[in-house]
Amino acid sequence: MSAFEEPLVSIVTPVYNGGPYLAECIESVLAQTYSHWDYVIVDNCSTDETGRIAENYARKDSRIRVYHNDELLPIIANHNHAFKLISPDSKYCKVVSGDDWIYPECVARMVELAEANPSIGVVGSYQLSGGGGKWYVRTFGLPYSSTVVPGREIAGAHLLGTLDVLGDPTSSLYRSDLIRRTDSFFPNPTAEADVSAIYECLRFSDFGFVHQVLSYERLHPEQITHTSRRFNAFFSSKIGDLRTYGPFFLDPAEQDARIQDLMDKYYDVLASSAVRFREKEFWSYHKRRLREVGFPFSGIRLAKAVSAKILDILLNPKNTSEKFLRRLTTSQNLQRTSL
Repeated sequence: MSAFEEPLVSIVTPVYNGGPYLAECIESVLAQTYSHWDYVIVDNCSTDETGRIAENYARKDSRIRVYHNDELLPIIANHNHAFKLISPDSKYCKVVSGDDWIYPECVARMVELAEANPSIGVVGSYQLSGGGGKWYVRTFGLPYSSTVVPGREIAGAHLLGTLDVLGDPTSSLYRSDLIRRTDSFFPNPTAEADVSAIYECLRFSDFGFVHQVLSYERLHPEQITHTSRRFNAFFSSKIGDLRTYGPFFLDPAEQDARIQDLMDKYYDVLASSAVRFREKEFWSYHKRRLREVGFPFSGIRLAKAVSAKILDILLNPKNTSEKFLRRLTTSQNLQRTSL
């Protein structure tokens, strides 16, 4: 495929105070083997050198456009603002988070798969994640022979928890017409809104997957997923997605059973948090999120879960100590990774 035949890909980087990592991010876009792209960088009122770095690159390459917000937007709102700035001529859109980067073949491999299969609306790939001494590969689980999966099939498996291959924005490619069909491509303000957006896309399209590591996600304390881990936010987001998208991909019995299973696990996590005397901010967050997903916080249910947790501690002190040490080690590793 020549440069004249290649479909236009709009690459976007919404960024706030990304100075330490932004140059590496931009350089990874410039290093792409795919040539027909334009690049939008949206500086969300950064107070560091983010704007200067972006402008320096824009002066050197006319394909790069830099926008500076007049007011600070929430993270998801800034992403939706960036999506509105993609070229009207683009066929695909590729997000590269300001603290991440992509390998040189990333755009070429994703576009190649999408062009060969017009039913695809979202393309995923393996992603290297980590930093420091902790590294792992995300979004594995599909058989190597599976490069195109029906939207209903992949969404249903993900909602039921049997697969976890819908990656973050840096590991995905979106068809631009699916972005343009709504004012808010990321449909809610949660940290997991990108997964919700993929569910919405899969209502109208299929899922493609490139079995190759094509991007790198940097783990550090400021990233949005770090906050999700700190608050154990994933349960509420999964339940919210089940209520919103379950009717499109699951039968009622599957949806109800999965919600109940997640609610049991959710209150088990809350019980562990109660035993560890988590801070007021933690509880305020979960009470708000439970209201938002339609299951108001139940003090009675929490009390039962706490009683079961205390009984387990008393009856199985050895297992409890081992679990505590595993959690402590995991926490320490994450802290080292974030330094």
